[in-house]
Amino acid sequence: MSGAPVVVDTNVVVAGLLTRDPAAPTARILDALLHGRLRFLISDELLAEYRRVLVRPRIAALHGLGESEIDEILVRIAANGAVRSPAPARRGPRGDGHLLALLETEPAALLVSGDAAVLRHAAERGRSPGALVESAIGGLPATNPEP
Repeated sequence: MSGAPVVVDTNVVVAGLLTRDPAAPTARILDALLHGRLRFLISDELLAEYRRVLVRPRIAALHGLGESEIDEILVRIAANGAVRSPAPARRGPRGDGHLLALLETEPAALLVSGDAAVLRHAAERGRSPGALVESAIGGLPATNPEP
């Protein structure tokens, strides 16, 4: 694992879990998180947000996983990430200030998101999932068939 660490927005994790295309950038990023092939930052708040969103009934109906399976995925993500405790969020779009606060814990970190407003706030440190996968730091192989 080399390159700048990344902060992965919840929408990327959800999209990675929902896609049926293992070559999709979001699937490749999620696979890299699960298998420790990507340097990334995580906080208790972000991990809790991942869970809150993944157990929403409409999203759970799409991925078909139970809460225990979701928790297993989150344990694997947490085990591979660098845990940080950012200062309270001061700015950010629609409640996503914690992403920017987490980003600020590492000067070289990048934020990967599918949300244009979040990417605008991250400015030059923001990346779309496709851009991350295509970049030198993202050199992520296609996903493994099992999570």
